[in-house]
Amino acid sequence: MNKENTSKIPFVWEGANVYFLLTDRFCNGNPANDLNFNRTKTPGKLRGFEGGDIVGIIKKIDEGYFDLLGINAIWLTPIVEQIHDGVDEGTGLSYGFHGYWARDWTALDPNFGTKEDLANLVKKAHAKGIRIVLDGVINHTGPVTPEDPIWPEDWVRTGIVCDYKSFENTTMCTLVDNLPDVRTESNQEVALPSFLIEKWKNEGRYEKEMDSLNAFFKRTGYPRTPKYYIIKWLTDYILEFGIDGYRADTVKHTEEIVWVDFKKECEYAFETWKKHHPLEVLDQNPFYTIAEVYGYEISGGQDYDFGDRKVNYFEHGFNSLINFEFKLDAQNDYEFIFSKYSEKLQKDLKGYSVLNYVSSHDDPDPFDADRNRTFESGTKLLLSPGMSQVYYGDESGRSLVIDGTEGDATLRSFMNWDDIQNNSETQRILWHWQKLGQFRKNHPAVGAGIHQLISAKPYIFSRTYTNATYTDQVIIGLDLGTGAKELDVDSIFKDGTPLKDAFSGKETTVQNGKAIIDSEFGLVLLELA
Repeated sequence: MNKENTSKIPFVWEGANVYFLLTDRFCNGNPANDLNFNRTKTPGKLRGFEGGDIVGIIKKIDEGYFDLLGINAIWLTPIVEQIHDGVDEGTGLSYGFHGYWARDWTALDPNFGTKEDLANLVKKAHAKGIRIVLDGVINHTGPVTPEDPIWPEDWVRTGIVCDYKSFENTTMCTLVDNLPDVRTESNQEVALPSFLIEKWKNEGRYEKEMDSLNAFFKRTGYPRTPKYYIIKWLTDYILEFGIDGYRADTVKHTEEIVWVDFKKECEYAFETWKKHHPLEVLDQNPFYTIAEVYGYEISGGQDYDFGDRKVNYFEHGFNSLINFEFKLDAQNDYEFIFSKYSEKLQKDLKGYSVLNYVSSHDDPDPFDADRNRTFESGTKLLLSPGMSQVYYGDESGRSLVIDGTEGDATLRSFMNWDDIQNNSETQRILWHWQKLGQFRKNHPAVGAGIHQLISAKPYIFSRTYTNATYTDQVIIGLDLGTGAKELDVDSIFKDGTPLKDAFSGKETTVQNGKAIIDSEFGLVLLELA
């Protein structure tokens, strides 16, 4: 695709290239915010705050790191204020560096940054055509500590730990001990916790917060139940900053109706923000929601099975679900993965998408735990139909096995910037991911298009995407060997069409239905020159 056309490439969520990072582990842009709330205890290995922040993400946006990777959406772990103390889970002390232990949904944790930083992040990302996806938790508060009081009993339940044997024993229970479960099913109106009222008064914003809550409940007519307070607090970030999407945490642990109301309020907030910021609107894409329904697999189509009932989360507030099956499918050959995913997404899941990944922050069994298959991981993930989740460090072989860690901590080391700077093997891996990522970003057909096999050996296929005003077509060849490669392209490109291989940069013209590319790589990404 030539340069004049690139500005016209529509952003298509169904084929997005999403970068997922732990805010605290990516880049430390502001060392002055590394210590807050007297969090001075010695944590277990990789279980404390390491300094990453929103300013660090902005720094990498400014440097063009995401542009080179072909990233068009960044999903960051929750940035709301975390519990102030830590808890010992039997693995040494843990602080809420990961963001999933909320104490005050209306404030940012100073370790991550300020609301000015967040506003700046959204502006800088949008200027580069990158969407910002926040991570929202409605299911639970943070753990209880000597510094962090438990929420009132009409807000949360404790004590019953989920056994996952039924819908009820997955939703009306706590995930683990000392993770109070929000009573999202409750229809009982509740007052705000006294510790929150006191906090807001100390911070001089009690009246403002109360006025805002009163306006929300008046406009919506919702009862003042726990879920609606939290929905209000989370959607305020859309209203104020114009974020583009939410990844919702622990979705299967609440009743599905929660997410219908959440989506409705997200959409209202997004439309309102756009009305008030007409010059900042990127395009007409609606607000986008991605669900973490732990264990959902694309093979199940639209349903998730609890054993005693099935729930369709796509019909309950979500555009996309994280696909926990991709890492297993990735053990198969390319054609198995690509044809399966194209078929599923074009039929059972038409109008929706899935988010594929090879590694993640809490999956103890990634596709390539030892990072021996980083090139293959990139090729399979970035060329598969669906959305791709690049977990920070997938593109640079950041180690997922860290000595001395317990549990998830091994997956959450600090980003390996030194290797990217100094290690030639890391640079080779990164270059591979960059080439594929840019091609995916420039061609909605790769992630959102229809897959068609052209030839099994040599392995060549096409992808085609069409919407009302736009058509995109590409041809890709894998495992073709080095030197001159001949690709059958007449199903897509006519004789005389100038083409470019986006991987090697070589150009050619179609003759007798064929394109010849002479390059040192076994991989060819053909687009219009």
